[in-house]
Amino acid sequence: MAGEKLTKAAVAERALRLGDEAGVDAVTIRRLAQELGVTPMALYWHFKNKDELLQGVVDHALSGVRADRTTGDPWQKQLRSMVETLVTVMRRHPVLPDLLFSVEKDTVLSFNRATDDALALLRDGGFSVQEGWWIATYLLHGSIGLVRAQPDCPSNVPPEQAGEWRRQRRLKIERLPADEFPMLVAFAGTYAEPQDTEAFYTFGVNLLMAGVEAAAQRRE
Repeated sequence: MAGEKLTKAAVAERALRLGDEAGVDAVTIRRLAQELGVTPMALYWHFKNKDELLQGVVDHALSGVRADRTTGDPWQKQLRSMVETLVTVMRRHPVLPDLLFSVEKDTVLSFNRATDDALALLRDGGFSVQEGWWIATYLLHGSIGLVRAQPDCPSNVPPEQAGEWRRQRRLKIERLPADEFPMLVAFAGTYAEPQDTEAFYTFGVNLLMAGVEAAAQRRE
């Protein structure tokens, strides 16, 4: 990287991967410069300080979260597509939920664009601007919660240890008194096999969108 042109996008991408690997606290100008094989001054051309760096990382990560108004699809379908894209990006970059709580999101261009797109779609659904803001906030935090609640092994568990992790998880829940927590004990049995994470995310997005669509139908 030191011998290549250091673009703002390249810096943000490497910072994003650094955060995925080591957590949001590791994303600093000094650490990133070491990773890229350059001096910290080389990064100050793009980001004046850590706050700007984190904002730039979020801006880069969310650049694809947009509504495609050219498709002519109903507003519900376009909004669902935005939520699915957001969830996919956060699944790909596990540091992103923490970053979204670490930066002033209204200073991030791609976040503002996505929010504006969502508000326009929700206006098409009959909601006021204020109601649209409430719904956009609900969808954002619901998507973050969905990613953080992903079932099965945490991302830091090596694949070869996944079976043992599930076994220990199942045994821990099964130790609960069955007469007090019969449903939890029954749930423990689901850890006998790998969890269907794709079904989990499909179900979760459906659940988030069902609330929005039901509210729109009540208005009709």
